[in-house]
Amino acid sequence: MDLLVAVTLFVMAVFLGIELITKVPPTLHTPLMSGSNAISGITIVGALVAAGADHRAFTTVLGFAAVTLAMINVVGGFLVTHRMLGMFGPKRRREASAREAPSAEDAGSQ
Repeated sequence: MDLLVAVTLFVMAVFLGIELITKVPPTLHTPLMSGSNAISGITIVGALVAAGADHRAFTTVLGFAAVTLAMINVVGGFLVTHRMLGMFGPKRRREASAREAPSAEDAGSQ
């Protein structure tokens, strides 16, 4: 019976996640990444518990996959948020960072 409950919860979570993600307008997607990072942090904790519970090999594999995917989501979210915040920073800081990082054209001409 435990497997049936776990599969039911998993299927419900997939459907709920798809419905929530598809209903978010594109203009709100980037600001919501910070909240998504917090939720993914909770997911990582739960996935670590599932992976380390030592019930079955299947549980460990699913826990490992959940940890991997949640970490990808967290890192991607931080990168997007950092890039978004850089767009709103002072102009001097953006110009200085553009001068520090050479473009592909600059590298090819040398």
